[in-house]
Amino acid sequence: MRISRFYTPLPLQVDDEIELDSQLSHYINNVLRLKQSDPLVLFNGDGNEYCGEILSISKKQVVVIVGSQLSMRSESPLHIHLAQGVSKGDRMDFALQKSVELGVTEITPVITERCAVKLSSERWEKKHEQWQKIVISACEQSGRNILPTLHQAITLQKWLGQTTDQQKVMLTPGSSKYMSNLTRPPKGFRLLIGPEGGLSEQEIYTCEQTGFESVNLGPRILRTETAALASISIMQALFGDL
Repeated sequence: MRISRFYTPLPLQVDDEIELDSQLSHYINNVLRLKQSDPLVLFNGDGNEYCGEILSISKKQVVVIVGSQLSMRSESPLHIHLAQGVSKGDRMDFALQKSVELGVTEITPVITERCAVKLSSERWEKKHEQWQKIVISACEQSGRNILPTLHQAITLQKWLGQTTDQQKVMLTPGSSKYMSNLTRPPKGFRLLIGPEGGLSEQEIYTCEQTGFESVNLGPRILRTETAALASISIMQALFGDL
């Protein structure tokens, strides 16, 4: 039987008794229907995971005793900062989920000219909270013990203005250079994926002027979420841990 893994922001120490938050307690009790003395695994982003056991359980409260600490190495040696063009529906959710499973280090949702999502500041904040839950869930599922950094959504122009020593790469259909032609970057990649509809010609020009290299994934046009999945997989296979 697979032992369930859960993220908690709480400090974790061997032999500590941890009271989980109400939302996680509800999920453990009412969805998974775990019982007293059932084993589980906790992690809080410090790079370790902690074996535990349910000490007590009720409708709104689960208390876990931490049994042991395990140093698990599941992070890729390749640093990838993904800038994903914000897309409608579940495309963005899918791209974030799979990029975390594949080992990205940082994610920035970027607002581009062809971004079809128009939200107020308050709704952008709620969207960030939703995306953060997806990141946490993907870490729980994939065995990662360090949460990738999820930055707030910003415009592409602001993202391009950030200082970096990473190799800058963007997907551009029709480019003469393929992803497989990339060379090993000493500081990792800064990868830009456009939204559905892609980047505009002006955006591509601006990116190239700021040092981004256009690369191609082949003769077929991929959806934005597929492009992110394929690009990260290739990078991890060439220079990471796949």
